[in-house]
Amino acid sequence: MGQVKLILKEEVIGLGVAGEAVSVKPGYARNFLLPQGKAVLATRGRVQEMEHQRRVIEERQAKEMKDLEGLKTLLEAASLEFTAQAGEEGKLFGSVTAQQLAEKLADQGLKLDRRKISLAEPIRSLGDHRVTVRLRGELTAELKVKVTAAE
Repeated sequence: MGQVKLILKEEVIGLGVAGEAVSVKPGYARNFLLPQGKAVLATRGRVQEMEHQRRVIEERQAKEMKDLEGLKTLLEAASLEFTAQAGEEGKLFGSVTAQQLAEKLADQGLKLDRRKISLAEPIRSLGDHRVTVRLRGELTAELKVKVTAAE
């Protein structure tokens, strides 16, 4: 089977970035990339159009990166505090989850999708914790979380 030439309209992990011309198997193009609107067939006119679109996309991505840098600064300055019931050894009876972190950030005016918060497992102990927030690609922020025992 041959390959189908496509132009990506947005970043597809493991394949390429927006505006890039790629060759993929016909089934992948027909069943995923084209119906999802992630790519278009690469015709001569579309290649020229995508050159223009690429410039527009690069400008938009530069603006988004600037906004994300500002968000990173806000996240690293923020400190979240939770109080929870804990046992004698400092183990929590419950846990602090990514959803709770996202809600607490929303209370502070920072809207963030909980899936961007990287918690291998929920926080289950008292003390200070550092949580990584994946903003985009390589751009991450460190969030400070303090868990104290309820009286």
